[in-house]
Amino acid sequence: MQQRSLEELEEKIGYRFLDKQLLRQAVTHSSFANEQKINKYEDYERLEFLGDAVLELVSSEFLFQENKQMTEGQLTRLRASIVCEQALAYCAREFGLEEFILLGKGEEMTGGRTKDSIVSDTLESIIGAIYIDNGMEPATAFIRRFILSDLEHKKLFYDAKTILQEYVQQNNTGILQYLPIREEGPDHDKLFVVEARIDGKKIGEGSGRTKKAAEQQAAYEALVSLQKQS
Repeated sequence: MQQRSLEELEEKIGYRFLDKQLLRQAVTHSSFANEQKINKYEDYERLEFLGDAVLELVSSEFLFQENKQMTEGQLTRLRASIVCEQALAYCAREFGLEEFILLGKGEEMTGGRTKDSIVSDTLESIIGAIYIDNGMEPATAFIRRFILSDLEHKKLFYDAKTILQEYVQQNNTGILQYLPIREEGPDHDKLFVVEARIDGKKIGEGSGRTKKAAEQQAAYEALVSLQKQS
């Protein structure tokens, strides 16, 4: 990755690093570090460990302050849905983080850039890098901007399959199914297309790099459609 690319990423996240090497480390996957024979401590895994802890604290405080009527159990479940792998990958892709990850050739060829695990880990490592670079204040600002913003929309997306299943059960509207429609692209970069159906009638369609992601998108589209009809 060229320095210009690092500057582009800084522009996207709205934060200028005092130590540019921290940002480079935050986007360096172990496969790239191994190929380049970089010291094993120079990939993002240690920063990810720290970023995970910072994210948990910031999100916990935010939810505690914003949801004063919620029990401990409700807060725990809500936090889990917000900081889970798929949710964090969704947040990261909103500003194109996956384009900046440094991957080894093998990981690149097997679709590493589309894996939720890698993208979400990189997001956490950036949080850790910002914290090390300049403390809690900018790390908190980053988390609030990219993860804790527009939560109503995000919660609907994150929990789409559960919410749709509950809707079907409560309204006794029939049997909910997710049916694969087609697959596109080469094996290492495949796109799955899925339809959500109730008693055979299409109510939503989604696509994703995994069948699970496609089903979630289909459920979300179905919920948006149902809301417009009500």
